[in-house]
Amino acid sequence: MALSKKLQNFSIGIDMESIGRFKKLDPIKDKIFLSKIFTKKELKYCFAKKNFARHLAGRFAAKEAVVKALYGAGQKKLNYKDMEVVNEKNGAPQIIAGKHNDFNIKISLSYCEDKAAAIAMLIA
Repeated sequence: MALSKKLQNFSIGIDMESIGRFKKLDPIKDKIFLSKIFTKKELKYCFAKKNFARHLAGRFAAKEAVVKALYGAGQKKLNYKDMEVVNEKNGAPQIIAGKHNDFNIKISLSYCEDKAAAIAMLIA
């Protein structure tokens, strides 16, 4: 049975990160590392939170999930800084994918005590 054309342009990505991996990051001391992955807006948002590591881990997981979904759709040149995780007015996460905005990408984040997980769904 052949897939419909719509389903042929569908891709997903998933990622899970340990929150502990982000607990020792410092916005000044680790500025070079952080600036390779996160936008200024993301860093400002995360470090304004009491549990900043949770938010960093969630955004990193979201970007990893989007990268995997884009790679599954044939995109090869990917950069974390080309995308930004923002919150809609209702608090739901949204991805702004920069040069990959020709794709419809939806993300969902989930957390437990020590893990952050994300899934990305891409429809071309």
